[in-house]
Amino acid sequence: MNAVLSPIESEFASVDEAQAHDRWFRAEVQASLDDPEPSIPHDQVMAELELLIVEAEQRLASKQG
Repeated sequence: MNAVLSPIESEFASVDEAQAHDRWFRAEVQASLDDPEPSIPHDQVMAELELLIVEAEQRLASKQG
């Protein structure tokens, strides 16, 4: 069954594509849940990303003037 889906109803062109994406996504989530590495707290990740953004903005500003 490869029914065509409306772009209003789905971001996928067909039911097969939607099901394939769902299987992939569920496998990725399960792999993450099964990963024995310790999780990184959200606040720590966001702080590190904010630092990267600030550093990039500073580099850009120093190049511009």
